[in-house]
Amino acid sequence: MRRTTVLRSCLSAALLLSTVAAGAATQASATPAASDRAPASPGLITAMQRDLGLSESQATARLKAETTARTVERAAERAAGGSYGGSWFEAKSGKLTVAITDNARRTAVEATGARVTLVAHSERRLDAAMARIDRLDAPSGVSGWHVDPRSSSVVVGVVSAQKADNDVEAFVAQARKAGPVTVEETGRSPRTLAAGTVGGDPYYTGNVRCSIGFSVYGGFVTAGHCGQPSAGVRGWDGSYIGNFQGSSFPENDYAWVNVGSGWWTVPVVLGWGTVSDQLVRGSGEAPIGASICRSGSTSHWHCGTVLAKNETVNYSQGAVRQMTKTNVCAEPGDSGGSFISGDQAQGVTSGGWGNCSSGGETWYQPINEILSRYGLTLHTA
Repeated sequence: MRRTTVLRSCLSAALLLSTVAAGAATQASATPAASDRAPASPGLITAMQRDLGLSESQATARLKAETTARTVERAAERAAGGSYGGSWFEAKSGKLTVAITDNARRTAVEATGARVTLVAHSERRLDAAMARIDRLDAPSGVSGWHVDPRSSSVVVGVVSAQKADNDVEAFVAQARKAGPVTVEETGRSPRTLAAGTVGGDPYYTGNVRCSIGFSVYGGFVTAGHCGQPSAGVRGWDGSYIGNFQGSSFPENDYAWVNVGSGWWTVPVVLGWGTVSDQLVRGSGEAPIGASICRSGSTSHWHCGTVLAKNETVNYSQGAVRQMTKTNVCAEPGDSGGSFISGDQAQGVTSGGWGNCSSGGETWYQPINEILSRYGLTLHTA
């Protein structure tokens, strides 16, 4: 395993060899102050240009605006109080829009730098409706559901070919009793993105190949459906890395693996030779509408947009809750891989539908929930 002079492009998404670890440390120590440095590596900006149809200057400006929006979102939610109805980033304006139910809060929210729109329902009411729907048994023709601040409702996704099935119609009818619901048709049902063993990939457990998400002190985080607690993990070269220390799937889709036996962690997401490797500097949550990129062992780097948060995804193995939905493509073997916005870790790849030839949608498990659940600390530059 210990090659010290050659960086293999098939290394896992958070584990590098000794010469690379030293290089990352050197780069981190030479990094300028946060206010002076670029919002992302040139490679990540290149990927955004490719997948979002942006120019270099547009990609850079968008990342800076999204960084501001993350800060504004926290202040605006406090200013809105119980009137808060959710928020989202508008790419065209470069501003965060905040939904409120009480116009008396408008001035205070606008003072944070956010745009304001009036809606019918608070986030608290929508979350309560979401919780009631979560207690229902969903048939396979229901792809998932999430709170959508833009429509001020819980959006329930149904597979178009199965929308007239009796069990789907019965589920939708029950969901409408729980609170404000909007039905949205989808082309396919979501699936997890693990894959059978093939050569030259980031990590294996049993006969499953998955992707590493983010380094934490003592190991890395990944998808829960990739392995059970105590299962052994091997790296791209077949050498032993560690074991699953915790894993949850379904209901959640997260896990963490300890690292040893000559492997160690660095705060890096691989660009796979297509883009530059990206240093991870934190885990500030990107708002709905923000750009986001994904790194995985099968399809490598791809970018898109955050579409929804707090979605319950109905896999064939069972429902997984509190997921974030994106229009970034993914393929089998990408499970567990990194979702990153600028230099901020967002989550680990869970599943989706489609592929990177025809497009599709993908869900990730938010990183901060995983860190909190297992008491882990993200390894940052």
